[in-house]
Amino acid sequence: MEKTALIYCEGKFGTMDGKTANGLIRRSGKYKVVGVIDSTKAGLDTGEVLEGKKNGIPFFSSLENALQSLTNVPNEFIYGIAPSEAFLKKAERNMILKAMRHGMNIVNPLHEFFTDDKEFMKYSLQYKVEITDVRKPPLKKDMHLFSGRILDIPTPVVAVLGTDSAVGKRTTSVILEDALIEQGLNVAFVATGQTGLIQGAKYGVAIDAIPSQFMTGEIENEVMKAYEIENPDIIIVEGQGALSHPAYISSCGIIRGARPGAVIVQHPPNRKNLGDFSFMEMPSIKSEIDLIENFSSSKVISVTINHENMTDKEIEDVIKQYEDHLKLPTTDVLKFGCDKLITSIFEKFPLLKDKKSKVLVN
Repeated sequence: MEKTALIYCEGKFGTMDGKTANGLIRRSGKYKVVGVIDSTKAGLDTGEVLEGKKNGIPFFSSLENALQSLTNVPNEFIYGIAPSEAFLKKAERNMILKAMRHGMNIVNPLHEFFTDDKEFMKYSLQYKVEITDVRKPPLKKDMHLFSGRILDIPTPVVAVLGTDSAVGKRTTSVILEDALIEQGLNVAFVATGQTGLIQGAKYGVAIDAIPSQFMTGEIENEVMKAYEIENPDIIIVEGQGALSHPAYISSCGIIRGARPGAVIVQHPPNRKNLGDFSFMEMPSIKSEIDLIENFSSSKVISVTINHENMTDKEIEDVIKQYEDHLKLPTTDVLKFGCDKLITSIFEKFPLLKDKKSKVLVN
């Protein structure tokens, strides 16, 4: 039976820091989400707030409000915020202890590991609940160094990179995955962040929790597992941060480890400053493309945009501008789907078009 989940996202739903909750509302293959705790939106529908259409998943003002309103206590309590400081506040800590007292398992995406906390572990034993630290890396003896195996695989690898954190790289990746599956292709998706793993990605690693020496090897290993187990027609790899971002090195590890044959770049045209670093200006889409192509042997084949703070007219104007100036197919997958992306992928990897044709004919 599918596990039910209640997500905590106080004051952050629909924002950059709420990206874990946002992602789980858009897609959750692992849990049935029954509500989100955010008192600033209590009484509203999460789908209506996020995408303008109801999905039947409500907001609650508190944990108590959720437990009073729901028929059954959810199986899981998911901390759905990705704050830059990545540590719990006292009130949040007390709420998680209360969730355990009610018999809820805890899913923790933070860099602060609950399984290293004596009080949390005492409560988990007392109330017979499980704690999952999504970002907790394996022991170093179990990590992988880069081996070069990735250099020999014939399967096309496409990475979805971006110009900042929380710009929609994972969202675009999973929408593209679904669109390629609809084309009849066997697609493997490799997650590189906590949200994708909580969503139920079969392959992946929280790359920002891995020591730098092992980053490329861990990414390579997950891509190789997907290749060897699934025998896919194409592999989609989720990006993290941005190659140009001064605070993150995740994109470097992903490019080196996954060795993508093509890259899609996601960009928020109306974002003026880096998300958690307001003292730094956003890079231009052109500068990021140049950096990616100079750093790797990969070519950027298309651009996707994040339409935050944009009108429909602005979206249309930016798409036309980018296609004119960058000479690259450009789209907003949430508004217009993935047709342009699929066309660019088939042009880059023509054998995929043949596989698609054979599948659809058969």
